[in-house]
Amino acid sequence: QVQLVESGGGLVQAGGSLKLSCTASRRTFRSYAMGWFRQAPGKEREFVASISWSGNSKDYADSVKGRFTISRDNENTVYLKMNSLKHVDTAVYYCAANHKGGEYIHAWDYWGQGTKVTVSS
Repeated sequence: QVQLVESGGGLVQAGGSLKLSCTASRRTFRSYAMGWFRQAPGKEREFVASISWSGNSKDYADSVKGRFTISRDNENTVYLKMNSLKHVDTAVYYCAANHKGGEYIHAWDYWGQGTKVTVSS
């Protein structure tokens, strides 16, 4: 069973920064696209960012462009650096993996348990 484990969430003031990490239990995830999604209270889960298996292709939701950066290392960890955080960024952030990437939630095969990010205004 493949597992994705997120970390790095917490409480931060508006304008601050956080860096989330997601580590996969298998090195074969080096060949997977990785993505970040988030779900705010009372709202549906939404796409945040994704990165191809090579790291050469990245995609961002319009709401986070210019503020968030997705990256991955050469092993099995993907990161989400979040700058200039806003209250509206408050959500549980989930890591996901698949072979194709994309913004469609149901296209992603593996999910982490989520890490909570709270941005105080």
